[in-house]
Amino acid sequence: MESRNYKEDQANEIEALDSIYCGELEVLATEPYHRFKLPISTEEYNAETQENGLQCQLIFTYTEKYPDTAPLVEIEDPVNFQEDYEGRLIGHIEETVAEHLGMEMIFSLVSSAQEWLNQRWDDVKREEELSRERRLREEEEREQKKFEGTRVSVETFMAWKTAFEDELGITQRRLKDLAENRKLTGRELFLRDTTLNESDIKFLLEAGDSIESVKIDESLFQNIDDLELDSDTDDEDYVPGKE
Repeated sequence: MESRNYKEDQANEIEALDSIYCGELEVLATEPYHRFKLPISTEEYNAETQENGLQCQLIFTYTEKYPDTAPLVEIEDPVNFQEDYEGRLIGHIEETVAEHLGMEMIFSLVSSAQEWLNQRWDDVKREEELSRERRLREEEEREQKKFEGTRVSVETFMAWKTAFEDELGITQRRLKDLAENRKLTGRELFLRDTTLNESDIKFLLEAGDSIESVKIDESLFQNIDDLELDSDTDDEDYVPGKE
C-alpha cells in the first residue's frame, strides 16, 4: 500500500487556502511544518474602530501526519471577547477537528469558528437589548411611583400625625393644656384674645358714633349702694325697678 505524502498534501492545502482567502493567509513558518494564521470576525465588525463585533486571529500548525492527526490551534489578538470566549472557541474547534480527521480541514475549521463568533455576537446583542428594555422598564416604574404616592395604613397615618404635630409644637401645647386640667376663665380668654379689647369700640365706630359722644348718666348709679341683691333670686323673676 502506497504511503501518504503528508508534506505534499499540506503544501497543496496552503496554496488552496491562500487562493480562497485572497491574501489574508499569513505564513509564519514552513519548517519543520507549516505554521500560518487567518483572521476571522463577525459580519458587523468594524476593523478601524474595533467596535460592533468580535475578531481574532486563528493560528494553525500542521503536525507530521496531518490531516490524519489534528493540527495545533491557537487564538491570537482577540477583540471584544468575553472572559471565557477563547477557551470555548478552542473547544468548539477541537470538536470540529474530530469530525474531519483524515481529510484537509482548515477551511472547515475556519468556517465553523467564524459561525461560532457570529452566534456569540448575536448573544451579546440580545443581552444588550434585554438590558436596555430592563432599564426602560425600571425607569417607567420609577416614574409611575411618583404618581402612586404612599399607601396609608392606620400605623403609617398615626406615625405621620405624631411627627407633624411635633413639628408644629401642637403636641407640647396639648400636653400643657391637659396638665392644667381646667377651662380658661372669661378673663383669661379676654386677656389671651386681644381682639376682644377693641370689639366695643369697633361696634360704636361702625354705628357712626365717636367715643367722645358717649354720655353716661351718673344719677343712675347714685343709689346703687342702697340696692339689696338677693343672690337666691332667680334671673327670670327679677324685674328692674320693682322691689
